[in-house]
Amino acid sequence: MGSMSRCGMVSRRTTTSYAILGLLGVRDWTSYELAKQVQRSLNWFWPRAERKLYDEPRRLVADGLATARQEATGKRPRTVYAITDSGREEMRRWLGEPPERRSVEFPAMLKVFFADAGSTGQLSATLDTIADEASDRLAALADMAAAPPVFPRRAHLSALGLRLQLEQELAVLRWARWARTQVVEWTGPSEPGAWDHEAVLAGLAAEARAAIRRSA
Repeated sequence: MGSMSRCGMVSRRTTTSYAILGLLGVRDWTSYELAKQVQRSLNWFWPRAERKLYDEPRRLVADGLATARQEATGKRPRTVYAITDSGREEMRRWLGEPPERRSVEFPAMLKVFFADAGSTGQLSATLDTIADEASDRLAALADMAAAPPVFPRRAHLSALGLRLQLEQELAVLRWARWARTQVVEWTGPSEPGAWDHEAVLAGLAAEARAAIRRSA
């Protein structure tokens, strides 16, 4: 979706546009503060290049969805962005649209998927890295959940989101540990030996169908 900017050109808005607009709806921020807040919160489920986070507020200003004012911290000037009434209206409109389909970026899984081009040691090291990262993220989630909320009026929404993040990291950790024990039985990443992958796949299909029946 796009809109006409003040220069008369169509500005295409992405989900990242609305992520920044949503943060501006919480409070006013500088570009630096926005980037740090994204790293602290949204980055768990919406990782984006930091450069894009600095460009996006200027686009929102050009579209009339945000304003920019100059302030000074000591001798250093800074630009503070704030949402406009049009921005709040656009945010409400976007919230009423069906969400995009979920996508997952998990670079380490590419190395698992193509592990047959390497060694068993490399695959095991990748699985260990995945497990360690999940453990680190669980520790970070525990700290976030235990800390006083930064925005108390929005703590209930944080609680909803943190529950999902917890379940995902637990699932990743359980899977990595399980996969590590399975790989030990393999002759190599291109030859699993006596490991019964057909039984594993059949079990997966049965579990998935059972879960669908329970949710119906």
